[in-house]
Amino acid sequence: RAIFCPSPSCLSLSPQCPPPPTLHTCQGLAPCLPEEGQVNTSGPRLLLATLHPASGSSAAMDRIFSALLLSLLLLLQSCGVCGAPPQPRGTLCRTKPTDLVFVIDSSRSVRPHEFEKVKVFMSRVIEGLDVGPNSTRVGVINYASAVKNEFSLKTYQTKAGLLQAVRRIEPLSTGTMTGLAIQFAISRAFSDSEGARVRSPNFNKVAIVVTDGRPQDGVQDVSARARAAGIEIFAIGVGRVDMHTLRQIASEPSDDHVDYVESYSVIEKLTHKFQEAFCVVSDLCATGDHDCEQICISTPGAYKCACKEGFTLNSDGKTCSACSGGSGSALDLVFLIDGSKSVRPENFELVKKFINQIVDSLEVSDKQAQVGLVQYSSSVRQEFPLGQFKNKKDIKAAVKKMAYMEKGTMTGQALKYLIDSSFSIINGARPGVPKVGIVFTDGRSQDYITDAAKKAKDLGFRMFAVGVGNAVEDELREIASEPVAEHYFYTADFRTISKIGKKLQMKICIEEDPCECKSIVKFQTKVEDLINSLQQ
Repeated sequence: RAIFCPSPSCLSLSPQCPPPPTLHTCQGLAPCLPEEGQVNTSGPRLLLATLHPASGSSAAMDRIFSALLLSLLLLLQSCGVCGAPPQPRGTLCRTKPTDLVFVIDSSRSVRPHEFEKVKVFMSRVIEGLDVGPNSTRVGVINYASAVKNEFSLKTYQTKAGLLQAVRRIEPLSTGTMTGLAIQFAISRAFSDSEGARVRSPNFNKVAIVVTDGRPQDGVQDVSARARAAGIEIFAIGVGRVDMHTLRQIASEPSDDHVDYVESYSVIEKLTHKFQEAFCVVSDLCATGDHDCEQICISTPGAYKCACKEGFTLNSDGKTCSACSGGSGSALDLVFLIDGSKSVRPENFELVKKFINQIVDSLEVSDKQAQVGLVQYSSSVRQEFPLGQFKNKKDIKAAVKKMAYMEKGTMTGQALKYLIDSSFSIINGARPGVPKVGIVFTDGRSQDYITDAAKKAKDLGFRMFAVGVGNAVEDELREIASEPVAEHYFYTADFRTISKIGKKLQMKICIEEDPCECKSIVKFQTKVEDLINSLQQ
């Protein structure tokens, strides 16, 4: 699944355009416009997808690449500055009103920098909620040998206030009295006096317990009392946690309520599970809860507007203007593929398959999309430059013939090659045409990447960073374009692939002519048919 969320700066590149419309917050992702206390300095945001060549099903990989493919189609066939592509007028999902209490272990085994990771995790979950006195209320319990009520369900009624309060939390750094903390949640945190609402089918009571050790008191009986009181409990274990204890704490089914991560550095990966858990999907087009002038296209828990054939969507995202049509926009796209030995031959064939699925979706010609391909391991090898092949058939044939290099992972050297050679005029790059680089890697780079990664972005290249397995997230962030959090994705496990859709965003390359795109309806149909085909 993917969503639209254009940046205001993307809609304000030309003085001829009207002011950008008010944009809704993209629930579960960064806001399109700054919230209270925030400053938005981002330009047009681009899609980030991930590839995991190490293991797992091709169906899961299809879902990843369908989202990446959709982003590239939008880069190629978008309307101009004074027109906008389909974009959601509603939120990504409407969260059911919930009384949510985080129960956070800050015992001495949790180092200060690890506790900061827990705070980031809490903040990301909160960002995806509808916060308010009549929607979701949030409280936080901090515990070690004693229990500290950081703030109650009634304390903050805005998302900005909650996020500021989370940033101020400090670890207690003593023992691990998990049972005592759960008892505090029952008797105090979920009490009427602290802002909890009377038990009702109209809203949920949820506790998220995060711990990294064996508790020094009992948890089984007190957890059973909490569940009997109508509190749904999720248990997250970190590191050397006792899994039996987690199952004693959590609600049933335990597979849905117990999660384990190997370290606090990856706890943020659970964010989208909880955003999905709190999401109530609705068909806003069917209910009439939209303001599209011509066509409303329903997506899970959201919608976007489109126009009939011969019209293009205006910058307000809902009205349409007559459009003469066109043949799409130009794009220079280079794949930078990790061919190191850790990928393994059978998975390298999957990489080639997915590259060709993306190529199938492009309008390849001298005036539209050009594709280049570079493989790297201990050295860098240009498989073919931009513009060498003038049609999809020849590009796909060249991809299929690409031989697997194996050996090391010199990502920095590959990035330098991308800058110095791949996007040079002598290698087919066209002046004034948007440059997009897609970097796939599954391991730590064996050389220095910082300078090359910075230079690529300084030159205006739009960089997608795609990591899998042993890829280092700090390196992915260095490679990815701004805003960094939305231009890279990493997964360690195929179990997380199904949740990728909520992290992906479709972004648009703005051109000069608002009618320089094919019919929105035809385009949308083509994209959705292609995604359905890939998923099947």
